[in-house]
Amino acid sequence: MNHTIKQLQFEQIRNEVIARAIGNYTKERIADMSIPSNLQTVQARQTETKEARLILESNQHVPFMGLTRIGGLTSQVKKGLVLTPAELIEYADFLRSSRMITRFFEKNQYQTPLLYSYSKNLPDLQYVEELIYQQINNQRVSDDASRNLRKVRKQLQVVEKEIQDRLMKFLRHPSNKEMIQDAMIVQKGEHATIPIKASYKNKVAGTIIEQSNKGTTVFIEPTAVAKANENYQLLKAEEITEEYQVLATLTGALAENEQAIDQIIETVTVLDIIFARGKYSREINGITPQINKSERVTIKQGKHPLLLEKAVPLDFHLGTAYRGLVITGANAGGKTVVLKTVGLLTLMAMFGLQVPAEKGTELAIFDEIFVDIGDQQDIANALSTFSGHMQNIAEILQKVKRNTLVLLDEIGSGTEPTEGAALAIAIMDAMYQKGALIVATTHYGEIKQFAETHEDFVPAAMAFDREALQPKYLLQVGKTGESQALWIAQKMQMSKELILQAQQYLTNKNYPMKKREFKQRIDRTLIEPKEKRIFSKGDRIFSTQHQKEGLVFEDLGEETVVIFIDEQLLPIYRQRVIFKRSAEELYPVGYDLDSLFTDFKTRKWEKDIARGSKKAHKKLLKEARLRQAEREKEQGK
Repeated sequence: MNHTIKQLQFEQIRNEVIARAIGNYTKERIADMSIPSNLQTVQARQTETKEARLILESNQHVPFMGLTRIGGLTSQVKKGLVLTPAELIEYADFLRSSRMITRFFEKNQYQTPLLYSYSKNLPDLQYVEELIYQQINNQRVSDDASRNLRKVRKQLQVVEKEIQDRLMKFLRHPSNKEMIQDAMIVQKGEHATIPIKASYKNKVAGTIIEQSNKGTTVFIEPTAVAKANENYQLLKAEEITEEYQVLATLTGALAENEQAIDQIIETVTVLDIIFARGKYSREINGITPQINKSERVTIKQGKHPLLLEKAVPLDFHLGTAYRGLVITGANAGGKTVVLKTVGLLTLMAMFGLQVPAEKGTELAIFDEIFVDIGDQQDIANALSTFSGHMQNIAEILQKVKRNTLVLLDEIGSGTEPTEGAALAIAIMDAMYQKGALIVATTHYGEIKQFAETHEDFVPAAMAFDREALQPKYLLQVGKTGESQALWIAQKMQMSKELILQAQQYLTNKNYPMKKREFKQRIDRTLIEPKEKRIFSKGDRIFSTQHQKEGLVFEDLGEETVVIFIDEQLLPIYRQRVIFKRSAEELYPVGYDLDSLFTDFKTRKWEKDIARGSKKAHKKLLKEARLRQAEREKEQGK
């Protein structure tokens, strides 16, 4: 499966999900998660993601706190390391959030029953959480954490004031003024010092702690404060010991509840994973697909998740009426994108993500998905592109079986066409006989013919715009697109006879061999114009005049169509209207199309009049009287 994940670029999707997770441990878990092939597991994941979307779209926020580093902090506790005050507060926040998460999902239990079932049995460690909050305050051990700590800190304050008072007395003494470089107390490591001019360093009673770079200043700890500072350092060491005792006790309280904490971490991490999937699914506007283990694939208006803005929606079927699909079409016409879209949407659904498609999409859960896409050249093993493809396909043939999906890009290419086509057909038949579902792309006519004649294969073509000479990136099942080379030749006004002759050569390979004399003849033909489209009310169109999409209100025949854009009905030349989708596709049978062109108030007013509403008729009568009064007033003038 790793090769498939790489070929289909699923790691990019996984990384998008990882980016939306909160905890570092959660990110590691998502990176290591396998893609399940068990139907019940996938269905459960889809339900989880759907419930997470409900919470997200109701603008509620799950109270994830302290989750970012909880995995690393727990690892430290298990190793016997003592946590710092900041780390303990982070841990307490996490424990507090677990209680809040339980209450959160209890409140939303009818909306998210599965997520509630995960959270309702979370262990309650409120007493540990409160113990940490009581003994840690402002990122340091609280004075009230122990009686001895409070006593030591009070003594430290007394000694510290004594040192400051003695140093200030030294600074203010008139006889010292000339010796002092700067009238200030400078802390140097564990010593409080006075900056003294170097020339007076032997005249001040005290210890030289440090000297300036230029040597003009020495920092001296006066003898008057040396004893007090020594006492201060002893008290400081005692304070550190007391603080360590408190931190060790609090860390020990966490270690004593290791099993319960592991359960909390596991549950909250699972919820973080689910909501990371939900966030990504929301951003791609995904839907929950139907899931089966019966090899049925139906994609409605599906889009490649990494090409959402550019992708042409894909309608795709496999595994019901046919088990094999062979796609033909122009280079860069979107064939490979179809393969990757089918494969990626399937992997996303199995992973537990919603997919960018429309309602009615159904995806199969396969035991294996095999892919042969792209350049398989292996320079290290001196393999050509063709050899690389064959090595990959040989490995697939050994593993392929029932309930597997095989995606083959440009099968048989890279070698002599006749042999390549024959080999490709043999490969597809071997995979088919083993029970695989197959989607393949090709340029070879023999493979197209195989798809047309095989009872369980269907040909398909990527649509090609004959006028613009550009691919439309649209899959057309049941068609074998004529060679775009012939279409281009026809567009370039080569003779019809030449095009027909080329088509015959494609079929019978009966090439002319005789040398003959002939006169040059160019028989240019015009391409028949497109049949004029008759628009229907409600059709979605694009106006090149306004550079906007709108709706058709009425087709007046000839050259004019009335369209609805920016709340206005506007006549426009037919040539400036590009058809997008028909009203039949957009709206259900019996839909009131007139409602598209009137606002809610107007429709309500018309309905009230039609059903004989007294209130509406009174208003109508009042308006008539007002108009009558205005006319009489004008006549009186």
